[in-house]
Amino acid sequence: EVQLVESGGGLVQAGGSLRLSCAASGFTFDDYAIGWFRQAPGRGREGVSCINCSFGSTYYADSVKGRFTISSDNAKTTVYLQMNSLKPEDTAVYYCAARISSLSMTWLEGLNHYEYHHWGQGTQVTVSS
Repeated sequence: EVQLVESGGGLVQAGGSLRLSCAASGFTFDDYAIGWFRQAPGRGREGVSCINCSFGSTYYADSVKGRFTISSDNAKTTVYLQMNSLKPEDTAVYYCAARISSLSMTWLEGLNHYEYHHWGQGTQVTVSS
């Protein structure tokens, strides 16, 4: 059974940092792309970043490029999202999700939540001004 468990959310002041973790199990880690998505109240789910998209590529949304970094520890089958220079508009529930990777996966596909089949429960990130 595929399981994704997020952790690391919390309350932080603007300009601060947080590191989210997504512990994955139940599938062959190297064969899957892992994405981070977020959803703020009253808004749709937004793609933030993905790793192992197109087998080895990482993608970022323009809104977080240069501030967020995605990484993975394959031995621990865990994906991290390091978030620096946080802004109040980063406030949202953050989810990790998994889908089988593909050599042809584009940036749009990698950050499209409809492409992902397995989801974690989410972790709240709140950035105060």
